[in-house]
This record gives sequence, C-alpha cells and structure tokens, in this order.
Amino acid sequence: MGSFDFVTFFFFVAAVIIFVQLRSVLGKRTGNERPPRDTMARRDQATAAEGMDDPKVVTLPRRGRDAADADAFAAIDAYAEPGSELNKGLREVVTADPTFDPKEFVAGATTAYEMIVSAFAEGDRKTLKGLLSREVYDGFVAAIDEREKRGEVVRSNFVGIEKSSIIQAEMKGAEANITLRIVSQLISATLDKDGEVIEGDLVEVTDVNDVWTFARDTRSRDPNWRLIATEADQ
Repeated sequence: MGSFDFVTFFFFVAAVIIFVQLRSVLGKRTGNERPPRDTMARRDQATAAEGMDDPKVVTLPRRGRDAADADAFAAIDAYAEPGSELNKGLREVVTADPTFDPKEFVAGATTAYEMIVSAFAEGDRKTLKGLLSREVYDGFVAAIDEREKRGEVVRSNFVGIEKSSIIQAEMKGAEANITLRIVSQLISATLDKDGEVIEGDLVEVTDVNDVWTFARDTRSRDPNWRLIATEADQ
C-alpha cells in the first residue's frame, strides 16, 4: 500500500512540474485573447498603412495594370489618329480586351486571310471551320459543294498582300468587331470537268480588293478571331 502511495505521489509531482514548464513557455489563457486571424489582419493593416507612407513600397499589380493600359492606348493612338472614329472604336475594343494590339491583330488577320483564301480554293472545310463564323462557313461550304457537283476545280496561287489596314472597329455588346481592307495579289483560275479555264487565268496576277470583318467574344478565354462578313471592295 505504501509502495502504491509513493508511486502515485511521484507521478503527481511529475505532472505538476510539466504543467508549470508548459505554462511558462506557452503562457496562460485568460479568455480575453484575440483570435489569431484578427491579429494577422491588424498586422496586415498596419503594414499596408506603413507602406502608404513609405515611398519605397510599390504596389506592383496596380502599377503594372495601369502601365499596360497606358501602353495599349498609346498603341491605339499610334495606329489611328486620336479623336477619329476609328481611334474611338479601337479604344472601346482595348477597354474590353486590354491585350488587343492593332498591329498584332492586322498581322494575324492577314495570315488568316491567306489561309482562308487558299482553303476555299482547295475545298479544305476543316481549316475553314476553325476560322469562320457558322454563317460564313455555311456560305463557303455551299459554294464549294456546288463547285464540286459541277466537277470544277480551282487552281490558285497566293502571291502576297500589298496592303492591309483596319478601317472600322466597334463593340457590339461583349463582341469586338474589326473590319479590314485587304489588297492582295492572286493567280487564280477555275477549270471545268474537262480541264478548260472558265474563269480567271492560270498565269496572270490579279489584284484583289476585299473588306473583311473579324469578331471575337471578349468574355471568352478563346483568343481566336473569326471571319463574320466578307465583301468585295470596289
């Protein structure tokens, strides 16, 4: 019995010592402590307040966005005369899509133009589908179907683009519409089922003047523009 009492007393003393040591390290709780989240929030607020007074503290995300916006509008002013209708339209597009750059757009649109013209001549429906709106695609495919039914073949050689420029820009809701005037050179001829030329020429270079409109939903993550309208520029 005495042995049991001694062992019990020993563990009791050990427990008291451990409790005292832990209390000295961790401190005691009184019920009035601030939650850790509140402490961190106040620390962040204090840091932010100090940063406002410290000229060495820079809020990079905001300045980066402002600089990007300024660069985007500067690119618009360099491309279209400030105050012009084209400039206003392009500014609307940049406001909706800050990544838009008129020169980069023209470069991409001219590449798409060449691809579309070549794909139409070859009857390449797969390539056309990724570059055209549904309405324009249906029109192109209908023309290809009719051509193939008659047994006609198009021989086409894309020489190059002489000039390509934006002539109109506007926002229709969230959709950006950009219209270009494109002047290209093309060797093209349509042959009937007997191989006879019924339209165009197999060697003569022809100047082609087109007005094409491309569109893109600025809310979409898809960066691609699609052709939504075409007309010959007289």
